[in-house]
Amino acid sequence: MEFSHVSVLLQESVDWIVTDPAGIYVDCTLGGAGHSHAIASRLTPQGWLIGIDQDDEALAAAKERLAGVPCRVSLVKSNFKNLLQVLWNLHIDTADGVFFDLGVSSHQLDTPERGFSYMHDGPLDMRMDQENPRTAAEIVNTYPEADLAGVIWRYGEERWAKRIAQFIVAERKQHPIRTTGELVSVIKKAIPKGAREDGPHPAKRTFQALRIEVNDELNILDQVVEDAVSILKPGGRIGVITFQSLEDRIIKQKLAQLHRGCICPPHMPCVCGRRPVIGKPGRLDPGRDEVERNPRARSARLRFAEKIGK
Repeated sequence: MEFSHVSVLLQESVDWIVTDPAGIYVDCTLGGAGHSHAIASRLTPQGWLIGIDQDDEALAAAKERLAGVPCRVSLVKSNFKNLLQVLWNLHIDTADGVFFDLGVSSHQLDTPERGFSYMHDGPLDMRMDQENPRTAAEIVNTYPEADLAGVIWRYGEERWAKRIAQFIVAERKQHPIRTTGELVSVIKKAIPKGAREDGPHPAKRTFQALRIEVNDELNILDQVVEDAVSILKPGGRIGVITFQSLEDRIIKQKLAQLHRGCICPPHMPCVCGRRPVIGKPGRLDPGRDEVERNPRARSARLRFAEKIGK
């Protein structure tokens, strides 16, 4: 199956990130290389694009798509939490731009065998890195009820988390829950009919929660944003596209902290000595035309900032 993914806020992201055609740019979420290709197309032969992804299918598709770009390209299989190690291995000390497109790709959602979607029946997998030993099936079938409810509430903000966990545990006592279709059926039974009639698909929040837990998506964001800013040159830029409120909150708060500098209580004199690292962060949302072309862009948000320095 061809790796297809419609890049969101493409022009806006690339316009922000690329400041020097001969610079070094890091795409920490390579995917199908939509953003990477647009970045690389603006670079000269002296420029260098580094693409990071943990999905083998994404890396294979990106390698093919980036074959004809004018700049140097290095593709690395890794989780972006290892950003500093990846760059150290390439003998890179500083970069002109670092970019993240968070969340799950269209290809992952639309490939039933990957198990990300509640709209397609497939194995309960949800691994972005297929070498990851933990799958959604393992979580659903082995987590204690309280832990399962905690994951669904914390990462899905699902009001029926406890009830869904109860129904999952009751179901798995009869037989293991192995497919996305089986899980969707259990969730629909758990959520009262009246609550299922309004709002998004009843399984949306639970599936989001399981995906985040499988891939440890949120716990690494705070540190990796700090790492990304730390390797930017003065005037270098960071851009992060988020798709849901939990990750967006983390990015917003981290950029605000890096802009504020001082972390001392507001009513106390500064003793930490921290100074602002980036200028005032900005935000862009997709326009109406983009949302009409690509409904998945509706919840997207680009947050961006520039590193302070001479």
